Amino acid sequence: MAKLEVHEIAGAVCAPLGFKVGTVYAGIRKAKRDDLVLLVSDTPATAAAVFTTNKVHAWCVRHNRERLAAGNIQAVLCNAGNANACNGERGQSDDQALAEGVKTALRAAGHFEGDLLTASTGVIGKHLPMSEVKAALPTLVAALGGSIGHGEQAANAIMTTDLVPKFVAIEVGAGKERYRIGGIAKGSGMIAPNMATMLGFITTDIAASQAELQAILTRVVGRTFNCITVDGDTSTNDMVIVLANGASGVPLAGREQEFEQALEYVCGTLARKIARDGEGATKLVTVTLINPPPLGEKIAKTIAESPLVKTACFGNDPNWGRIMAAAGRSEVEFNPSSVVVRLAGHEVFRDGEPTAFDPTVVSAAMKAADLMIELEFLGTPKSEPVTVWTCDFSYDYVKINADYTT
Repeated sequence: MAKLEVHEIAGAVCAPLGFKVGTVYAGIRKAKRDDLVLLVSDTPATAAAVFTTNKVHAWCVRHNRERLAAGNIQAVLCNAGNANACNGERGQSDDQALAEGVKTALRAAGHFEGDLLTASTGVIGKHLPMSEVKAALPTLVAALGGSIGHGEQAANAIMTTDLVPKFVAIEVGAGKERYRIGGIAKGSGMIAPNMATMLGFITTDIAASQAELQAILTRVVGRTFNCITVDGDTSTNDMVIVLANGASGVPLAGREQEFEQALEYVCGTLARKIARDGEGATKLVTVTLINPPPLGEKIAKTIAESPLVKTACFGNDPNWGRIMAAAGRSEVEFNPSSVVVRLAGHEVFRDGEPTAFDPTVVSAAMKAADLMIELEFLGTPKSEPVTVWTCDFSYDYVKINADYTT
């Protein structure tokens, strides 16, 4: 299929027809900035989601798995600053109470007939300040709006250690065939490819069945969010949720491949924004394998998660030995002498030994904001490239995480 032509537009999750979002400060964060987000569809939507594979998971993950099975989802409530995880039965009752409180407030404010998903991000093991949060719910519902500003405010409100908000929206097709997809995400640390603390909320006005939407999302996440890593840690709260309300009148049936490409554009854009904004990061690092052997993704992920590789990237050190060493401990079979390594476009290793490169020149090239690490496997059967996105490790990563709860 030909590469899909998409047009980026403003609005984030509010760009698709029939979606509104509101934010408010509810006393969850220490700093006084919005920490509660409510995303609402005008009508009940088809919902699909992928969740963390961590066996230690937050109450919102359990809540959503149960609600998705029942369907009829119309809203998502997300708090930032508190993971609401590993905090006993009260954590579960708090999650349920907030969901019911928001649904009551929405019904009081207007037409709401669906169910609600929840999401949390922040410190593990703390209880939510429920009296303050409950008191903020009417204000949160009153703040609902569908403007460009509302969508970007939501991206800001879900941030924790993120330095920049992450959002994107696209339009596909024209006239009666036009539909939109918008998304926001957060994540900066505790990011690893396994439903990598990462949250993603995506809206679309295409009409889709739950089975179709779930199958497409699962495949797309495997090629985007599950191909990023900052530090190798998979969080307790990770999730990606897609709501499709059908407001455009455009059906998914007959354009499944097109929609999958469009959703991959949105998810891939958000995933790379997360990797670029890794805690303390100074650059985005792309690890690509050309003609990789079977299980080549394990090689790419091992390189991308190696602290030695990541610190060399921060120091602009063309230490190709760290890259080959990481590849070699990935437990994937390959011939080291068949590998060509390129750093920032410069060949540094071939035929089992270093090439005659100028370290000063390569080091200067490694200072780019987008650093490419490429491994080509010669003499192997032709196969699809494997790409994983990560970032460098700087001094600031340690500073941020050494006193995260204190």
